[in-house]
Amino acid sequence: MSVETWTIVIVGLSFVAYLYIGWQSRVESSKDFFIAGQGVPSIANGAATAADWMSAASFISMAGLISFLGYDGSIFLMGWTGGYVLLALLLAPYLRKFGKYTVPDFVGDRYYSNIARLVAVIAAIFVSLTYVAGQMRGVGIVFSRFLQVDINTGVIIGMIIVGFFSVLGGMKGITWTQVAQYGVLIVAYLIPAIAIAWFLTGNPIPQLAFTFSNVADKLNQIQLDLGFKQYTEPFVNKTMLDVLFTTIALMVGTAGLPHIIVRFYTVPSVRAARFSAGWALLFIAILYTTAPALSMFARYNLIDSLHNQTVTQVQQLDWATKWEKTKLLSFDDKNKDGRFQLTPKKDTNEINIDRDIIVLSTPEVANLPPWVIGLVAAGGLAAALSTASGLLLVISSSIAHDIYYRIIDSTASEKKRVFVGRIMVGFSLVLAGYFGVNPPGFVSEVVAFAFGLAAASFFPVIFLGIFDKRTNAEGAIAGMLTGLIFTIIYIVSVKFGGVQPWFFGVSPEGIGTLGMIINFIVTLIVSRLTPPPPAEIQALVEDLRTPIIEQ
Repeated sequence: MSVETWTIVIVGLSFVAYLYIGWQSRVESSKDFFIAGQGVPSIANGAATAADWMSAASFISMAGLISFLGYDGSIFLMGWTGGYVLLALLLAPYLRKFGKYTVPDFVGDRYYSNIARLVAVIAAIFVSLTYVAGQMRGVGIVFSRFLQVDINTGVIIGMIIVGFFSVLGGMKGITWTQVAQYGVLIVAYLIPAIAIAWFLTGNPIPQLAFTFSNVADKLNQIQLDLGFKQYTEPFVNKTMLDVLFTTIALMVGTAGLPHIIVRFYTVPSVRAARFSAGWALLFIAILYTTAPALSMFARYNLIDSLHNQTVTQVQQLDWATKWEKTKLLSFDDKNKDGRFQLTPKKDTNEINIDRDIIVLSTPEVANLPPWVIGLVAAGGLAAALSTASGLLLVISSSIAHDIYYRIIDSTASEKKRVFVGRIMVGFSLVLAGYFGVNPPGFVSEVVAFAFGLAAASFFPVIFLGIFDKRTNAEGAIAGMLTGLIFTIIYIVSVKFGGVQPWFFGVSPEGIGTLGMIINFIVTLIVSRLTPPPPAEIQALVEDLRTPIIEQ
């Protein structure tokens, strides 16, 4: 069977499984819809958290960015994994003990203010919409190449699938679908990595092949021969300060992501939250320790397959001609010598490769069997759809629970709250579809903006809400608004307004660190200049940090 046929079969079977799980998990109560009834086992929640967290950015785009950035691409590995550890150890157990449905719920009750709740809702929607843009772009890329449909059509198909199990089952449906999606995406990521490691080095374990083979030395020499810096040379594409700021932004942004935090509300107890965090870290590590190897092997194979090839030779590469149709791979014989050269200079480079196609094209470049290529496509879709569903529920719950129920109509029935939640999922799907058709950048770049916004808005008020009982509503509101507005203005002006990065060259992906620092400073100063929180709130914070002895 052809690549397209295998892809249709594997993707079709996975979609049938997702739809069946969504139908079986349909719910009626608001507790089931928003937090899965707090009955998800630790290991299942760990797998669901891993799938929710390892989005299209991790599966599709991260290895591609590392392939192009080399050493500097390690910011994504360090930032995202370090951030998850920070969240699991420092915040998650306390948030689970607090026992609310959402991050805005925590902010609203901890800071005894509906204004603080509303600001948190706005921040959650900003972060989630930015993040979901990357997921929808990932869905469009997979469909456009492997199912030979228009990107817009692919986005619509993905919207229908994710909308089905999100609307019917809410968090319960999303959770069990994400467990299945983790299984699909991790198998799809490992099989080509293992195969390519074996072909290139004779060692089937990617992590060991990456560490102990001479592929890195060969790639370094090839890079130098082509005019690039060495693949393993640090601070070539980013300054040391930008690497530091971006890593911190990704790290604390992870700890402030609302769709990840809400996962710890779905387990039965604080102890279960800690165990599920451990399982999730293990499941995440499997992919994240494989990514550097896959990145290096993919770049080596791409250069070997495309550089200095004739027009005829490129046309004989079936995978290259098909990716060329998507406009994510292009060739331009600028010097008219009949060959295509890969160079670091824009005016002489004749091969343009979109970072987002690296992982998806790697099995084809390595001549792996068609079923492996179809499996990778299914894995990319699983990664994108699992995270998209979590983000859609965050937007839905932020409006239906935190605004409608907590502010507008506190007497709303269970049925009405779930109905409003489902309506908001549909509304969010339309917005997600728009961003899928009009993405503002590469998948990992777009997602990095979301982490920066989360770092600048949520992390300080959550951290201080747990560990500083003197932080009050006025401080939290001022800090969130200042951090969020500053970060949005910097990102938009630099990324889309043509302004040069004015803060010591720090990129839009890293500016969330400065936004976080500003948030911390403003929150602490305003809190000290205004009256302290009520005594019952201070007692609540003290109790929040008191260990629970569970039998």
